[in-house]
Amino acid sequence: MYPDFYHLLKDLFGVSIPVLSLFKTFGFIVALSFFAAAYFLMKELKRKEDEGLIGFQIDEITTGKKTTIGDYISNLLIGFLLGYKMIGMFLSFQESSHDPLNYLLSLKGNLAAGILLALILLAYKAYSTYQNKDVKEETKKVKVYPHTKVGDIAVIAAIGGFAGAKVFNALETWDSFIADPLGSLFSSSGLTFYGGLIVATIALWYYSKKIKLDFRHLCDAAGPALILAYGLGRLGCQVSGDGDWGIFNSAYITDMNTYKVVLATKPFSESVIDYRQYLQTEFSDINNIPHKSISAPSFLPTSLFAYNYPKNVNNVGITMNGVNDEYNSVLPLPVFPTPVYELGMCLIIFGILWKIRKRWQTPLSIFSVYLIFNGIERFFIEQFRVNSKYDLGFIQPTQAEIIAVCISLIGILLFIFRKKIDSFISAKPN
Repeated sequence: MYPDFYHLLKDLFGVSIPVLSLFKTFGFIVALSFFAAAYFLMKELKRKEDEGLIGFQIDEITTGKKTTIGDYISNLLIGFLLGYKMIGMFLSFQESSHDPLNYLLSLKGNLAAGILLALILLAYKAYSTYQNKDVKEETKKVKVYPHTKVGDIAVIAAIGGFAGAKVFNALETWDSFIADPLGSLFSSSGLTFYGGLIVATIALWYYSKKIKLDFRHLCDAAGPALILAYGLGRLGCQVSGDGDWGIFNSAYITDMNTYKVVLATKPFSESVIDYRQYLQTEFSDINNIPHKSISAPSFLPTSLFAYNYPKNVNNVGITMNGVNDEYNSVLPLPVFPTPVYELGMCLIIFGILWKIRKRWQTPLSIFSVYLIFNGIERFFIEQFRVNSKYDLGFIQPTQAEIIAVCISLIGILLFIFRKKIDSFISAKPN
């Protein structure tokens, strides 16, 4: 596994640049997924604008505004925070690289760097004000198209998605949350996709009303982008080994001499006894550990069915002898690499949605298909995942399974009634 770019370059090319340990592969790939989603969202919104499906908004912009005291203060504060935290993080990378997010949320930083950058930004603001002292204030009306708002949409989706993912994860892992509420909410791990999707959707609905964009068309444009971003995000999980893997594949075991995945030579129950001490830290009841036994066909690599995530970012598993590194753990019992499955399914779904996106003009058509596919994908993957279950008496579904079924049903109903919904909304007076 490659938790950060330091380990990536060191393992692949033998290049050692310690400061690169600040740059985590998971965060980098998630950022790429947002850029990819923003690109396809912008492209689809632009197509809808060209076809006259969505219009523009008239906004007033003012140029040549005089600099106020508030502008100087904001530059000072921004400069200080950036210098104190960001430059401070680089200057103390040996400490901050272990968990950059926790460092940013702490009171730690570099005071001198904060003051220096604050003064630089203050001086820049004063210089730009002097340069534009003769520019007259002017207000004019301009056309603002939805595709130009993709940056704002991405930021709102990111903030709402992160907040929702943390809250829903707290509900899903209630015991852990109660034990350490602040640690759970502000840690860099522990995210629930559907929580992020729900909260981000609500936030974007409000924003679309604000910019007078038909939310239904935004949903259609976002469908392919959402599934692509989710799939690429799962690639980040796989590369870093962040623990978002599946249940144990009891057909295999890790050879603790070579740390390679090999066929199991004894029952899973005996392997559980062998690694009892480790498993007790992961499961409350080691007598009922979820697992499936599926052997890889000869024409497919074993790693698609069983993987032991050596040097994973969370150091889950057994310590690897002879590995003198911050990340030195390996799973003694291989698991299903579910992030790989999700990446593959999401890319296929994205391809389908992108191919059929022009087929229907009625709003919510593509988004309803996205919801159907999304629910099916998630319900399938839950069969190979370890998650807390709700005891409903006759069934014990996970939170994700419940939401996945609901999401698919909503998608089916939306697709069936989308034309009636469109007729109803179109008939309403503006």
